[in-house]
Amino acid sequence: MTRSPIGRRHFNRLALSTLAAGLLAVAMPQLALAQDALAAAKAAGQLGERPDGMVGVVPGAPASAQALAQQVNAQRLARYQEIAKGNGTALDKVQAVAGQQLIERTPAGQFVMTAAGEWQRK
Repeated sequence: MTRSPIGRRHFNRLALSTLAAGLLAVAMPQLALAQDALAAAKAAGQLGERPDGMVGVVPGAPASAQALAQQVNAQRLARYQEIAKGNGTALDKVQAVAGQQLIERTPAGQFVMTAAGEWQRK
C-alpha cells in the first residue's frame, strides 16, 4: 500500500513539528549563559522573536542588545544547521518551525516580528 501525497505532506509537517519541539528542548540549554540576559532584554522590549527562529533587535535598543542578539543567533543558527543536516531538511524549514513555536511561546507584552517584518507587542 502506498501513501498519498496528502499523507506525505502531513507526515512532513508532523515530522518538522516534532523536530522543532526537540530543537527547542535542546537549543535552550545551550543558551544557558545568555538566557538571563536574553530574558531581561526581551522583557525590556529590546529584543524580540522573529519568524525565522532568530532574535531581532527592536529599534531604539542599546548596542549591548545587538551584541547579545548576535551571540544568541550564532548559537541558534548552529543548532538549526545541525538539525537540518541530521534530518535531511532544508535549513529555512527548520528555522520557520522554530520561529513559529518561539513566537507562540512569547509572553504577552513582549515584541515579535510579523511576517511583513514589522515589530509588534504580542
